[in-house]
Amino acid sequence: MAKQVTAQIRLQVVGGQATPAPPVGPALGQHGVNIGQFVTQFNERTKELRGITVPVVITVYNDRSFEFVVKSPPAAVLLKQAAGIPLEKKKGGEVIIPEEKAKGSGKYKGFKVTAEQIRDIAKKKLADLNARDLEHATRIVAGTARSMGLTVE
Repeated sequence: MAKQVTAQIRLQVVGGQATPAPPVGPALGQHGVNIGQFVTQFNERTKELRGITVPVVITVYNDRSFEFVVKSPPAAVLLKQAAGIPLEKKKGGEVIIPEEKAKGSGKYKGFKVTAEQIRDIAKKKLADLNARDLEHATRIVAGTARSMGLTVE
């Protein structure tokens, strides 16, 4: 008898630092997946992406086994790294926002990314983007940068 897919779970987890705490524990626990096994496998597979948020798609089967695919980090995270924007940190539930962030607008004004940096990010994201070629992927990433308030040089 073949395995049947019972659920597909999509999460964003910090690479190399997954724990059984939310969001991982509750999402997997309701489907009967061995959470400890997932956490160790995920941390082992993403140790080179330590500290970077990565999307993961977990496929759960009827015998409670699972497979997961780690996607490339979101373009916004890669753009923040390229522009040198400090990542926002949480402290006791509240989010500490960098002072360089424009108040109220939700944009990062004053930060710049070069066309070469955008091209490199597009190469990393090409498999996960709905783009026909590298040029199209570059335009998508540049649009994300502009919507964040970054200046594209």
